[in-house]
Amino acid sequence: MRTTTGWRAAGPTELRRTSLERRELRPDDIAVRVDYCGVCHTDLHALHAHDQHARTPLVPGHEFTGVVTGAGPRVTAFSVGDHVAVGNIVDSCGVCAMCEAGQENFCHSFPTLTYGGTDRQDGSATLGGYSREYVVRDAFAYRLPSGLDPAAAAPLMCAGVTVWEPLRHLGVGRGSRVAVAGLGGLGHLAVKMAVALGATTTVISRTRDKLDDARRLGAHDLIASTDTQRMATARDTFDVVIDTISAPHDLAPYLKLVAMDGTLSVLGYLGPVTVEVMDLLIGRKKLGSAGSGGRPATAEMLQFCADKGIVADVEVLPSSQVETALDRLRRNDVRYRFVLDMSDLD
Repeated sequence: MRTTTGWRAAGPTELRRTSLERRELRPDDIAVRVDYCGVCHTDLHALHAHDQHARTPLVPGHEFTGVVTGAGPRVTAFSVGDHVAVGNIVDSCGVCAMCEAGQENFCHSFPTLTYGGTDRQDGSATLGGYSREYVVRDAFAYRLPSGLDPAAAAPLMCAGVTVWEPLRHLGVGRGSRVAVAGLGGLGHLAVKMAVALGATTTVISRTRDKLDDARRLGAHDLIASTDTQRMATARDTFDVVIDTISAPHDLAPYLKLVAMDGTLSVLGYLGPVTVEVMDLLIGRKKLGSAGSGGRPATAEMLQFCADKGIVADVEVLPSSQVETALDRLRRNDVRYRFVLDMSDLD
């Protein structure tokens, strides 16, 4: 086994620096020195759900960039020294209809997650990117395009591809009218990408406090969801509404914003919702969602971001401040994504 150092859950709000074991390289594996790892809301949920007395450890982190330090004998796409990125999926069955369609994120036998998953060969628990080294199948690592800052690019591997998937699937482009509800880790990247795709883009936020930020990101307007008159005026306006709000909320006001034959794509909250069918019926509106992305879409997203100069707005902290980052994320005290610098684990 290979030994590295990382941050292991010791409670709902506590992580402890500890030694971790990684598998020896299989023929199609690469070893990645993790340089930067994003901090995601999923990490918060996983920590709160984890039983610290469980025999299986929890090491969060599923959006990271780094450098290849080793490669198995069958690896041809990467060499030692290459800059790479890894997202929240590190394996899949490879043979189901979804995998064959390049949608490994929807693998019928469920994809192997970067942490909290089960290795498909030896049954061990996957341990995430809050560590100095990660071992991953070469098929689920991506070359990091030159020109993308590795710290600011790390969140592209979860938040970025999560919003990219519906934007591309729904055909957003020049002439499209897009609204992004919620201007956080997902939302700010949705705005950047929608604008770069050519869409007229509006932010929906609780107040107009983020108007300057919205415009800096490229948005054409901001509507306060508490402004009933503006919301009524915007009825049936948008071809696509990307809903990145992470807390439970009423979908009806956002469905009313969707134009005829348009779509509300709910990405931020994945729990149960209640929808009045009439809100869909009037205007033939559609309600959808998406999660992460398959290998082709992830590679396409990275190249698009490199071509358009898109990265996340990040605040970089040493990994020793991971608990501070999680606490501030819990309080929504970040614009717009925390990234941990893992070099202090050396």
